[in-house]
Amino acid sequence: MNRLDQFRRYINQHEEEMLQDLKELVCIPSELKDPEPGMPFGAPAAAAVQKASEQMKRYGFSVTNYDNYVVAADFGTEEKYLDILAHLDVVPAGEGWQVTEPFVPVIRDGKIYGRGTSDDKGPAIAALYAMRMLKELGFSLQKNVRLILGSDEECGSRDLVYYYQKEKEACCTFSPDAAFPVINIEKGGLHGNFSRHFTDSTCTEKTAAGMKLLSVKAGIKLNVIPEKAYAVISGTTAEELHPFIRAAEEETQICFQTEEKSDGIICITACGKSGHAADPAGGNNALTGMLLLISRLPLEDRILYDAFTFLSNAYPHGDYYGKALGVAMEDDLSGQLTLSLTLFSYDGKTISGSFDCRAPLCATNENLRDIILAKMETGGFQMDGKSMYEGHHVPADSPFVQKLLSCYTDVTGKPGKPLAIGGGTYVHHLKNGVAFGCGGEVDNHAHGADEFMEIDHLKLCAVIFAEAILRICG
Repeated sequence: MNRLDQFRRYINQHEEEMLQDLKELVCIPSELKDPEPGMPFGAPAAAAVQKASEQMKRYGFSVTNYDNYVVAADFGTEEKYLDILAHLDVVPAGEGWQVTEPFVPVIRDGKIYGRGTSDDKGPAIAALYAMRMLKELGFSLQKNVRLILGSDEECGSRDLVYYYQKEKEACCTFSPDAAFPVINIEKGGLHGNFSRHFTDSTCTEKTAAGMKLLSVKAGIKLNVIPEKAYAVISGTTAEELHPFIRAAEEETQICFQTEEKSDGIICITACGKSGHAADPAGGNNALTGMLLLISRLPLEDRILYDAFTFLSNAYPHGDYYGKALGVAMEDDLSGQLTLSLTLFSYDGKTISGSFDCRAPLCATNENLRDIILAKMETGGFQMDGKSMYEGHHVPADSPFVQKLLSCYTDVTGKPGKPLAIGGGTYVHHLKNGVAFGCGGEVDNHAHGADEFMEIDHLKLCAVIFAEAILRICG
């Protein structure tokens, strides 16, 4: 029996244990919470770190918990050479789940459902089982591999800042937190925040009598396409709003729901489709749909109307590439710029919003940030002026990338080439770090409702990772 067949047989024999370990992690709602003593990202994230630590020790690894920021398992005592970097935190549960509740893992039709099954607790378990099978099948390594599980990837990777203050970067690092075959280029980008304040004296010019915009709210996280957006309007009726809503629905494919209150207030909910800001075309942005609707309404206040019309024109529904802002660009290596408006609030006094821009390697502060700053100023909005973050590039012809590619091809039988993505993965700031799995051809609904991982694919990932470890560290 050859080595790969040994791996496949092992993972088939241990499938139930692997799924049980994954369920234990998925049951923990490890969203970011307020820090507590000894729990830098809240109690749930710390609980996930501690549960993973228990699992690592159960399978005989030397385990180090870095103050509940990160937990690491070492295969052996040799000098560290390969790090595998995954994370245990998750995005907020969100709405719209049908198969199960977000933190109640369920197996159905060859898939395991629950928040984190694909991003990134499932891949973390696949990596753990790759190391476990190598150990239990008696394979020895000339160089050490370390599995590092963090707890703040979704909200800024402060866990890694802490970890790398204590440990040096390994010679090679891969993160199973994106897609196969290998992602060696990650776009840079800009997280822009803008605002405009309206005083009582500002909003005096009237366009019509009656219709007033009281509030708008949308977005749960900067890198998540808003599935819902909410607006409150007075001085009108649901019947009066109907033709505006119908036209907006036809143009955006957003569903708008209205609720008429007894005090003459109308609550509007825009229902779109969630998704990841790195792939905005994969969702349907309820926020930009709501802005389009508001820009068509005969609002009483001319200044406010002009502000919302400006925003709808600057971030038009369906513009995924920053064309309206004048920053559309691309290059041969890393592809097109994408830009998504993802957070927004208007409370009757202040408009504030944030966008998530993923920029190709050719982007600079001058041809990206400064152009958006100037554009927003024409609409009366101020931006925070922060600099863009740089892209990440590990050459495709490096031995590390080539070993991972050949490993993927030999295990799956599929040809592979390195990819460029808009998402910033966990290895974005590591000199020789790439993303390697676990996504593929299937939409796992990561960051959306009914997130899942195909069980056969999870098992395949464990085999791929085991083979990669051997080729790099054996």
